[in-house]
Amino acid sequence: METKQCEEITEMVCLESDLLDGQMKEVEVDQHKILLVRTKGEFAAVGGLCTHYGAPLIKGALLGERVRCPFHGACFNTKTGDIEEFPGLDSLPTYKVKVEGGKVYVTADKKKLKKRVKKMCGRVPGVSHTVVLIGGGPASLQCAETLRQNDYEGRIIMVTKDEQLPLDKTKLSKVMNIEIEKVLLRQSDFLQQHGIEVWTKKEVKSVDTEAKTLTFKDGTVQHYDQLLISTGGRARPLQCPGAELKNVKLLQSYKDATEINHMSAGNKAVIVGTSFIGMEVAAYLSDKAASVTVIGSSKFPFQSSLGPDIGKMTMQMLEEKNVKFCTSNGVAEIRGENGKVKEVVLKNGEVLPADIVIVGIGVIPNSDFLKRTSVEIDSRNAVVVDKFMKTNIPDVFAAGDVVSFPLPLVGHKRVNIGHWQLAQAHGRIAGLSMLNQLVAINTVPYFWTMLLGKGIRYAGYGEGYTDIVFKGSTKERKFLAFYIKDEEVVAAASMNFDPAVASLAEMLLMGKRITKTQAQSDDLSWLQLP
Repeated sequence: METKQCEEITEMVCLESDLLDGQMKEVEVDQHKILLVRTKGEFAAVGGLCTHYGAPLIKGALLGERVRCPFHGACFNTKTGDIEEFPGLDSLPTYKVKVEGGKVYVTADKKKLKKRVKKMCGRVPGVSHTVVLIGGGPASLQCAETLRQNDYEGRIIMVTKDEQLPLDKTKLSKVMNIEIEKVLLRQSDFLQQHGIEVWTKKEVKSVDTEAKTLTFKDGTVQHYDQLLISTGGRARPLQCPGAELKNVKLLQSYKDATEINHMSAGNKAVIVGTSFIGMEVAAYLSDKAASVTVIGSSKFPFQSSLGPDIGKMTMQMLEEKNVKFCTSNGVAEIRGENGKVKEVVLKNGEVLPADIVIVGIGVIPNSDFLKRTSVEIDSRNAVVVDKFMKTNIPDVFAAGDVVSFPLPLVGHKRVNIGHWQLAQAHGRIAGLSMLNQLVAINTVPYFWTMLLGKGIRYAGYGEGYTDIVFKGSTKERKFLAFYIKDEEVVAAASMNFDPAVASLAEMLLMGKRITKTQAQSDDLSWLQLP
């Protein structure tokens, strides 16, 4: 006789005395990795892996009822499992916890998944209200999902000039041969199920904010009731003779990544730019191209953002993989043959043979289509928004890399920052604002880079820092760097020092003041590291 298989399984995972208040422990029930947390005497259990890219949350930072992922900074409420800070779209599953006779029991559902999608509604026929989201990045997608999570039943149209559905572009410079399915943020059936229309290969030519219409480059017109401008930025082109040659490439799309990967294999690659795109592409191509040479205007990579010591270390890491550097230099001219790149002439007169040139020298906010509107644009082409992601025009909102927004961390000074996590945070706030749920933006910038399997994390806003205090050593490739301005810690970067940056991000978010003296101290107990 067959017995009906039980859908739930309960196991004793630890003793009550094993966890003190403010501590967490990774436990396993029926092969589910579960994070057990004790806060204010109460136990709670949530999924143990970050929903972004599966990092073990036990290695993260626990402050109050929030755990922050050590890798990329996503935050989850340990009671509800809800995602409260990005990156990532989904929440954690929650598990039942029972304490009996000094023992802690956790119940897992056999069918429970590693991720939990927040409850979302769909479009209701007959509701004519329309929200149009210009741009196919994380800000637009997060805005759309926020609307559906908060019972918006109107029409949502996301418009993108890209060929694909929204994808994780942060992967394109790190794994250039990645399959499209692995970088899609949501599958098409998910978007259809929740009534999120995505129009690909569609570019907006102009906006009429009085008539509330968009005109596309193909001549079609679309009405909106509310509009989100989340058009991101475009790669800054090289300004020199020969920049228009065939094999001079910018990395902006999935197609660009595929082409660069294919064109570089076994060939001589020259990369212009020593910031994140340039360095990640150089690291990726180091064992695929016949040769890789990187040209940078500063003495070291990342010099202005991370400082010379970290820059020197990253340079040495790549040099060990036979990547060559031409620093404190620039491109004077690119010479070609039959329309294709043949060599790159540097400003110091040196000539580099080249089959492909990849340019990563910054981005320009995509706001040109707004020139004839009254939407406020700053001197750097960024769309100006307030703390609710509202522009100066009613029913027009903006989010992501295209905006200049007030950052609480620096006294609400307006900044333009191109981080993935920030774009998602903006999208959420914009979605809530559209529904008249006014929540002010309050987030700590968090970004990461991956070079040859080594990750660097960064949190805060370090512009204008005057000093760097190091723990550990860049020579050993295990360090924590505090960026100091006006005798205070304004940002931190680390390698092999988790979860220090995640902890600092939480402290900065809470408005805690961290002094240079604290950073210099050998005692780092204030960072609340495990």
